[in-house]
This record gives sequence, structure tokens and C-alpha cells, in this order.
Amino acid sequence: MQRVAPEPQEFDRVLSSMCTEPHPVAREAATRFFATNPGDPATYQEVAALEARAVDALGDIAGLPDPHGYVASGGTEANIQAVRAARNLARESGGRPSKTDSPVVVAPESVHFSFQKAADVLDVELRTVPVDEAFRADLGAVEAAVDDDTILVVGVAGTTEYGRVDPIPELAAIAHDHGAQLHVDAAWGGFYLPFTTHQWNFTHADVDTMTIDPHKVGQAVVPAGGLLARDRATLDALAVDTPYLESTSQATLTGTRSGAGVASAAAVLDELWPDGYRQRFESSMADAEWLATALDSRGFDVVDPELPLVAARIPDDLFDALRAADWRISRTASGELRIVCMPHVTRETLRAFVADVDALV
Repeated sequence: MQRVAPEPQEFDRVLSSMCTEPHPVAREAATRFFATNPGDPATYQEVAALEARAVDALGDIAGLPDPHGYVASGGTEANIQAVRAARNLARESGGRPSKTDSPVVVAPESVHFSFQKAADVLDVELRTVPVDEAFRADLGAVEAAVDDDTILVVGVAGTTEYGRVDPIPELAAIAHDHGAQLHVDAAWGGFYLPFTTHQWNFTHADVDTMTIDPHKVGQAVVPAGGLLARDRATLDALAVDTPYLESTSQATLTGTRSGAGVASAAAVLDELWPDGYRQRFESSMADAEWLATALDSRGFDVVDPELPLVAARIPDDLFDALRAADWRISRTASGELRIVCMPHVTRETLRAFVADVDALV
């Protein structure tokens, strides 16, 4: 019996994901380069050149004129690498013994769960602190948590639950006053924030490393994350010798990688930065505000969207009924409905969702 090839899930009812439909130019570039290995740039020189272009473009987005970094598998790898670099730099600098014997990462409780993985893999302590009433890192709590063991302070620029931006300049000051690094996780928010007035990037603050993912709002194919560093020494702290390759060292975590993500990122950044992404932000932000107003007018408690992400408290039975109607929705840790207005989420989709809310109430 001939098997029918399975089809991927459509995005038309996916409202909870930070993945989206890749742009056509990203798809085409990925197809051409999927068999190349940017993990060995001396051998695969064409895809290595594309990676350099992608990193330069990400630096342009993040306010870093001379960026160092690479196209990672995603935000999780980039966040792990930021922790690893901070740990290794503390060792290499001959800093306080406590920093090398019992390293600590301080982060708000809104930080992505990838930092739990980083702490586990790298044997560092993840010390989380509360957020304030606006769902941003509480500076007093951060200051109280940072000590002589701290190697890294983390700020989030576009939290995954509420789309909030932590006070990055203030967090950088706290980190550096204590001899620690400052990492910004802008995996999702980094492609929206250039078109806002938020202080979040390398120009606004003394940021050391940043996660910013082309395969989210950037519309590259999965996987295509991004790690940026202000200084070359950060990547050097990650490098290991690779004597049997044409390239004699490697700073990445995954080693062999498909060139698909690299090539797609370079292609879509060339295509959309900056005007295409600006138009996408304006459209998505308007959609998020429309949805927030629609839910608020129906009596639901809504968190005002700061970026294109809407959180609202709805009854459990309504949430379950919407899931049963095939809407792919999720909850925040506090139980609110969470909807991310990604590029594939249109106003028509949101109108259909709200119509179902009305029908199911």
C-alpha cells in the first residue's frame, strides 16, 4: 500500500507560537544551502560568507556596528552560549575564586526557560528575582541578588508571556558595577523593538551579548537563531580546537549545522530590513491592540500590549472550548490566555477567533 505523505500543520489557527511562515526568499535560499555546513567555514566558504552577512545585518538591527556572533539553532542555544561565555571569561580573567567555583546568573522570573537548561548543563546557579507590577525586572530585587559570585545578569527585551521590555540600561549598570556581564534576550522582541522608543540594544546600554532570532518575527526558516557579542573575546572564550577540519577552531555549540538557516536568514534580512519589518511591526501592533480592545469590551481582564502579544484572563471552560475548536492557544504561568501576533496572524484570523469567543461564551 502506498503511503500518503503527511502535510505540515497549517498556521491559520496558530495563535500561541513564536514560529511563523517563512518568507518565500527564505524558503528558496534554505533549499539551495541545506546540505552545506557553516560549522566548517574554511571548507564551505559560500555559506560562511552568508553567515557573516547575516551577523552584520543582525548587528545593524541591534545597534552594534562591529558585531561578533553566529547564526545559532535558536534562542536556547544562544542563551546557553551567553552563560557559557560569561562563565569562561570569569575563569580566564583570573577573577574572584567565587566567580569560578560557584558562578551565579541573576535573571527576572520572566526569563525564558532556556536559562534553566543553561544552569543545568553548565553547573551554574540560576537566581531568579521578582518582576514589578508592570511585569518587568524589579531593579531593587536584582541589586539585592547580585553578589561576588555573579557572572551574568540577564534582561529580557520582549518577554514570552507579556511582551515586556526590562530596564536594560539600569541592568547593565548593576551588572558591570559588580564585575558581571549583561546579556539581553531579545529572541522574539528584537525584530519589533527597532521601531519603538524602548531602550534595549547595544547603542542604548553597555550590553555584552544578545540573543536575537531571525526564525521568529524575522521570517527565516527554522532553525535560525542569533547570538551577538560586543567583543571578539566573547567568541574566543567559546572556541575549541578542531584540528581535523579545515577550520582550526569553532565557537558554536552545535558543531555541524545545516546552511539552510544561515542562508535563509541572510536572504530574508536583505529582503525585509528595515522597511518590511517596520511595516510588519505596525500591522502586528495594530492587530494586537484591536484584539486587546475586543476582549476588554467583552469584559475580560486584559494586559495592555506593549509589543504584539496579548494576555487576557478568560474562564477555564472558555479556554478549553477554544482549544477544542482547534485554536492553538496557550496560557501564561499565571493562567491568562496568551496570543502572539506573529506575521501569519491576520486581522481576519483574529476576527474569526473573537467570533468563536462570542459563540462559545
